[in-house]
Amino acid sequence: MTTKISYAIAFLTGLGIIFLGVRFFTSPEVATAAFGIRFNANGDYSFDHIKGIRDIFSGLVVCALVLLNERRALGITLLAATIIPVNDMLIVLSKSYNGIPQAMPHIVAIIICSAIGLILLTTKHTQKAS
Repeated sequence: MTTKISYAIAFLTGLGIIFLGVRFFTSPEVATAAFGIRFNANGDYSFDHIKGIRDIFSGLVVCALVLLNERRALGITLLAATIIPVNDMLIVLSKSYNGIPQAMPHIVAIIICSAIGLILLTTKHTQKAS
């Protein structure tokens, strides 16, 4: 049961990351502000596209591992991927105009990635009787 719940949370997280990535392409100003930084692109959305494609890729990997039932690979990927929201949080907090409220989405991502990753790696795989 724990594994099923962890898979569901991981899959929803993957879909959420894909949504965030798509938003960096479709509404870059909104996405950048929601990320927690002020950025005046002056019509150059290169940063947004780099961030967007990173998020889309990350979300697709998580969703694919869930769909392929790759429990250990998903757990390792989530734990390793924790470096992304940690780095993003540090960037957001390095800005004088930000504080904990702007870092909260990144903190939540850190908690989800590390908790679900650990659960998936420590849960024993059980095979169903035929």
